[in-house]
Amino acid sequence: MSTPRENPKTARKLRKAVQRAFRESQAAKGIKRRSHTTRPNRTSPYETVEEEKQARTEVTIEHARLIRAKLPTLLAELAKIADPRNQSMITHALTSLMVYGILMFVLQTGSRRKTNEKLTAPAMKRSLLEMFPDLQTIPHHDTLCRLLSTIDVEKIETAQVELVQSLIRDKKFADLLVEGCYPIALDGTQKLVRRQPLDSQHLEREVGGGESKSTQYYVYVLEANLVFPNGMTIPLMSEFLDYEKGDRERDKQDCEQKAFHRLAARLKEAFPRLPILLLLDGLFSVGPVMERCRSYQWHYMIVLKDKSLPQVWEEYRGLSRYITDEQRLSQIWDGRQQSFHWVNEIEYFYGENEKKHVTVHLAVCKESWKEVDEKARLVECSGKNVWLSDLSFDKKAVHERCNLGGRGRWGIEESIQEEKCRGYNYQHCYAFDWNAMRGYHYLMRIANILNELAAFCTHLVEAFKERGLEGFIEFVRTTLSGVWLELEELRDRLRRPFQLRLICTSLAPP
Repeated sequence: MSTPRENPKTARKLRKAVQRAFRESQAAKGIKRRSHTTRPNRTSPYETVEEEKQARTEVTIEHARLIRAKLPTLLAELAKIADPRNQSMITHALTSLMVYGILMFVLQTGSRRKTNEKLTAPAMKRSLLEMFPDLQTIPHHDTLCRLLSTIDVEKIETAQVELVQSLIRDKKFADLLVEGCYPIALDGTQKLVRRQPLDSQHLEREVGGGESKSTQYYVYVLEANLVFPNGMTIPLMSEFLDYEKGDRERDKQDCEQKAFHRLAARLKEAFPRLPILLLLDGLFSVGPVMERCRSYQWHYMIVLKDKSLPQVWEEYRGLSRYITDEQRLSQIWDGRQQSFHWVNEIEYFYGENEKKHVTVHLAVCKESWKEVDEKARLVECSGKNVWLSDLSFDKKAVHERCNLGGRGRWGIEESIQEEKCRGYNYQHCYAFDWNAMRGYHYLMRIANILNELAAFCTHLVEAFKERGLEGFIEFVRTTLSGVWLELEELRDRLRRPFQLRLICTSLAPP
């Protein structure tokens, strides 16, 4: 006999009440936990039209001022792209089209048709041309698509890298380093999938079984992002997996580990002297990856899974019997009770006949925390994380390198999820052409940088906290497309100098 179901509304109210009481009890104990910005469930905070107008004007102009401050760096590189078009028949300059492409992703306008509709509307067009003189004109979107299919789109990523380099030179991230290094996370993700191949570079796979078995063609990208302890994630580089770069003789496609070495070489070329801490998942816990990092003088934190590198696990189990108090640390961080222990100086042999070897250091973090489950009960949860590093661990380094560094790799996963689900349309196929598709991808990543800087800019951080990313961008977009902005005030504010100041606070243990 089935038991009667609980009233869903009553259960939901009870769960929220328990969650609220739990948060308050943690706050009373001084336990700080990370929070995520979401759109509030409330009526408009403005009482009068004037009050709303002032808020819209302030946020929109400050957002535009930040973009205008970074455009010269981008345009200096974008202007170097060779333009194959007939120069006597050009209506829209290449740099103008690049600004248009960046703004379509900054404002999250959606597909090419939606971009055509929104950016050519009279009010939006007037606002954009006033704010961004480099835009010159608002083209039909097909003009940008045709251009991207013919130019060297990798130069767009060169402009993206130059923007990040300029931020590093200006020491904008100086207070966010992990043990003096710039934390860079790598992660692979699927961009799009089709039933028919659009270009010869698409990867392929068999899905289903029996009569329903079919071939899928897909695009896969290995992304590299700067991921800082305060939650800021800056897109850095993208490496597209290419069917034509696979091993034809062994009938093997391109893969993430092959793409890693190509991406690592490009990172080293772009940042030859930058102190780097690579944050990698368990897929990269292999000797050649560690060897590459050592040859480039990069440090690394690699997730070690239970079934990976049995040789390392065997030596760890042998040495762990002799762990002393100097190799242990307990603390409360992010509302979790953490217990660290570590083993240094583990020799890992790899390669043909295990002729190669590398010395690694292993840290284990066991933690427990409380959560409210679906039945409004306060339950105890637990977890374990293990990392490999090229640097030895001690009581001072283990927290910073594991919590502020190793865990930071999750930042790239959240960033990719944001690009897929929160307005950037990462998985949308803006063009069937391989070259143009990558061009749109690079423009989207530049736009993400600009919006990420805005989210942590001292002038705009409160507006982002209040509305979340999508809410903030919608607020700006509807302001630009309406009649809220006074041209004289807009021109006066845009003439003033702008200095980017970022919020650099990070979560630390009490």
